[in-house]
Amino acid sequence: MRQAAPLLAPLLALACASANPTSSAKPAENSPTPARADKPAPEPAPRPPAFTMTKAMVPMRDGVKLETVIFSPVDAKKPLPVLFLRSPYGIPEDASVLENPGVDALRADGYIIAAQNCRGRFGSEGTFVISPPPHDPADPRGVDDATDAHDSIEWFVKNVPGNNGRVGMMGTSYGAWTATMALLEPHPALRVIVEEASPADEFTGDDFRHNGAFRLAYGFEYVARMETSKEANTVFSYGRSDLYDFFLDLGPLANADARHFHGKMPTWNDFVAHPNLDAFLERRAIVSHLRKATIPILNVAGWWDQEDFYGPFGIYATLEKSDAARKNHLVVGPWNHGGWGSPGRKLGPVDFGSDTGVHYRDKIVVPWLAHWLHDKPTEDQPEATIFETGTNRWRTFDRWPPEAGVTKKKLYLRAGRALSFEPPTETGRGAVDSYVSDPQNPVPFVSRPIQPLLTGSQWQTWMVQDQRFVDHRPDVLSFSTGPLDADLTVAGDIVAELFASTSGTDSDWIVKLIDVYPEGDPKPPPEAQADGEKNAEPAADMRGYQLMVASRVLRGRFRDSFAKPAPIPPGKVLRYAIDLETRAHTFRKGHRIMVQVQSTWFPVIDRNPQRYVDSIFAAKESDYVAATQTIARSREAPSAIVLPVLSP
Repeated sequence: MRQAAPLLAPLLALACASANPTSSAKPAENSPTPARADKPAPEPAPRPPAFTMTKAMVPMRDGVKLETVIFSPVDAKKPLPVLFLRSPYGIPEDASVLENPGVDALRADGYIIAAQNCRGRFGSEGTFVISPPPHDPADPRGVDDATDAHDSIEWFVKNVPGNNGRVGMMGTSYGAWTATMALLEPHPALRVIVEEASPADEFTGDDFRHNGAFRLAYGFEYVARMETSKEANTVFSYGRSDLYDFFLDLGPLANADARHFHGKMPTWNDFVAHPNLDAFLERRAIVSHLRKATIPILNVAGWWDQEDFYGPFGIYATLEKSDAARKNHLVVGPWNHGGWGSPGRKLGPVDFGSDTGVHYRDKIVVPWLAHWLHDKPTEDQPEATIFETGTNRWRTFDRWPPEAGVTKKKLYLRAGRALSFEPPTETGRGAVDSYVSDPQNPVPFVSRPIQPLLTGSQWQTWMVQDQRFVDHRPDVLSFSTGPLDADLTVAGDIVAELFASTSGTDSDWIVKLIDVYPEGDPKPPPEAQADGEKNAEPAADMRGYQLMVASRVLRGRFRDSFAKPAPIPPGKVLRYAIDLETRAHTFRKGHRIMVQVQSTWFPVIDRNPQRYVDSIFAAKESDYVAATQTIARSREAPSAIVLPVLSP
């Protein structure tokens, strides 16, 4: 939600395949002979302008006017639908952003494109509030992002020349949230929605908190970026080369406001005022307001989305409860946040064997829009189109998570740091593993030095980083199977059942499910490969690689209720059910399955003091204490990962 990507990224993504071809792509047949090195290639002929741009201040029902630009094709032969995008990150200054061969797939169908700044951002009037809740239905003068979308569409239909009375909304991240909000007061002209990684619940699983645990570095940096100025996306100056050091030196969370924000950042003030789930936060969760998919909606997610993985699944699941008309659909690919706008062949060093982003654009989203906005015939969109990692193939399902062919199997933590589908036979207090969690030496979430999240490169791929950088730390427990003798595919929701105790009175429990690649000899260098592969980018050395497939944190105080936190009884073994969310992944033959357990993940998650306080935002330095964490693996307390195993 918070990545300040270009507003038109969902459309300009169509340019990626041609503008940034993968290095392993072979020349097209009948391609021109490359120019000699001593003779410069001729400059390509300039493309004629494809769009004209009109600026407008579009009035809302309360008199506020929103800054909007409208791009109209110069060669339109008939009235066209409007493709509408809203965002707080700024709108294009001219039509050059669309003068790109990559948008030809959309141009061939024909669209008028409207881009709009949200209230209070850049040239739009009004006051900006991050993800404000829907207005009170009893207030006839109430406004929100749903009414702003409705009023804008009403204005487009009446005032934009050459429109055919149909509108589609799409967007990524915050833009996807604004599109989803339009479902709450849909205009009759709104015919289709594409939400790519919309947040759904900021307390449970999206940008700012996961299961109540605060996403410190992200929340801090995004607030500074968005609320320092109306006119720009402010880049916070840390004055340090490593965010780990900056946030460790920051100390208790209260110092963030005392040293940097000084009570001037509304969203940070909201974090502090609402440490637990309450009515204020529930009203801001869009899933609390969605009732039915009255308009066809395509929910798009990436398996390694570092910002809003929870959201599209939450929206899909909520709408699915009343989707007899089958208007609610899901697409999931092997992407990070916004990765569907890239070629999608790789994420970090992980190669998925094909250009998955190109497949999504050419085979899914462009035909989807053309069907609903142009009445073009198309094959029925499957209920769920899912990219299965490991085998690297697209699959379709009649529902997600699937039920047919799925068996829940428990993979148990065993003695000797082993994992087994056989339950433990050990009994008593000796069947445990322990580690000391020290808030003064927390486990980093990515290898150091840690860069700024929104301007650095690590944030984009941290979820596929090799986890060997923390394996064998004394405060990280790693359990592993032996090499698998056959492929094992999981498809659906994964849960960690952790039986654990702490010497403190609060604790974070972080569980990671990892695919460990086999060892072996390295691949031959490029010069030893076949002629067609000589110019290929050398494959990454994945021997022994520890790929994080699923991961989640649970703040122990919220084990029973997000609304009513409670201290943990010291030394008492409790069962913690940690939702590792949903996945489609095959652990290949010869690979190993690993589970890592830890209690800090810094600074993507703030430090738990490990001494219970009513609000961690008010914790003092003296509240941060080391604690001994004990994981049980006995017959009476069988810690395990519950896997949805899909039959071959």
